[in-house]
Amino acid sequence: MISLFPGMFIYLYYMTITKPIALLLLMWMLVSCKEEQQGVPPAFVDLRIYLSDPQNIELTNIGGWKFFSGGYRGVLVYRKSQNEFMAYDRACPYKVEEPTSLIVVDTSNNIIAVDESCGSKFQLLDGSTLQTPALVPMKQYRTVFDGTMVRVTN
Repeated sequence: MISLFPGMFIYLYYMTITKPIALLLLMWMLVSCKEEQQGVPPAFVDLRIYLSDPQNIELTNIGGWKFFSGGYRGVLVYRKSQNEFMAYDRACPYKVEEPTSLIVVDTSNNIIAVDESCGSKFQLLDGSTLQTPALVPMKQYRTVFDGTMVRVTN
């Protein structure tokens, strides 16, 4: 029985010292999360974009982009390659509830999107955050391209 005593001591030490510290650390992390970093709320999206339509000429070339109605605050469609399109919600994930928080494309660099109200920058190739304060990437929608039409859904 004497050989079990050191193991019991280590167990009791772990339970009385380490576990409460871990619980306090976990509680602190949960409380410190910011609400504005939760991302864009769900919104219905079902767009059919025909590339043969003259109104969609911006999307005929790689690197082209266009804004559409829909989503939470509008949809940005970007042509990534000959057969691949990306679609994102225009609401900035940093402060979604603010009406001035709206993502636009940086016309000096067509692969960067920016929210001018908070200064957040995003990469249009994958929606990732390039510059804070936004920590969450842009909300991405699904795209399917059949050669003539781009379908954007969520």
